[in-house]
Amino acid sequence: MQLEVKNLTAGYGDTKIIENLNLTIPEGKVTALIGANGCGKSTLLKTICRIIPFMGGEVLLDGKRIDSYDTRQLAKQMAILPQNPTALGELTVRELVMYGRAPHQGKLFARSTKEDKEIVEWALKETDLLEFADRGINNMSGGQRQRAWIAMAIAQNTDILFLDEPTSFLDVSHQMDVLHLVEHLNKKYNKTIIMVIHELNEAARFADYLVAMKKGCIMYEGTPHEIFHNDMLMDVFGIDSHIMNDPRTNRPFCIPYSVKAINHDVGEV
Repeated sequence: MQLEVKNLTAGYGDTKIIENLNLTIPEGKVTALIGANGCGKSTLLKTICRIIPFMGGEVLLDGKRIDSYDTRQLAKQMAILPQNPTALGELTVRELVMYGRAPHQGKLFARSTKEDKEIVEWALKETDLLEFADRGINNMSGGQRQRAWIAMAIAQNTDILFLDEPTSFLDVSHQMDVLHLVEHLNKKYNKTIIMVIHELNEAARFADYLVAMKKGCIMYEGTPHEIFHNDMLMDVFGIDSHIMNDPRTNRPFCIPYSVKAINHDVGEV
């Protein structure tokens, strides 16, 4: 499904965080939104997902404005994993993942169908959580919990998946675990995935397309090989870096050396 942002203006209250922004999300690819804290990347993601209203412009899904969809219709087209999600009560992993089927059920607390159960089992399998399915979500490690939340999101069975900082507060092994899962879902099921991510080398390694933001504007966009260079890192992050090519992945990565003072407007992380 084609996702386009046209002349988008959004923010909080009377404060504009992004203004007149244009972006076309590559279909069937992993796109990473990068930028310093406060640049507006999470605001952009939340606005596209209709979590916060936009002040101007439009977001189009296959040519149709997303504000013309009702909530259930939109949830059948796109799923989002927000920052730091929390579960109410003592849910098991399977119970949590079943909540992802809510948009496909006719009414609140509807009985799960055979299809619902099959898709939940598929989501548990794809996230390598079958053996933990009956464990309480609050008794899982941070990485396991994050995979459970991703399982709930993919149980919505959407073509588009949004992830807002999916690796935050995870150690490096669990970061790799989550990002390899993202890569797997994209490659195997051709899902369009848009994620906000802070770790630059992880963005360059796992994303097909990078969108680098500063002060609510897109400064650079393109493939990692096209835009992951020292000028971009200096302009967007104020860091002087050495860029190398990873011989195992053939992706660029950076070694930062020094920081230049750079002014970032206060906004959404």
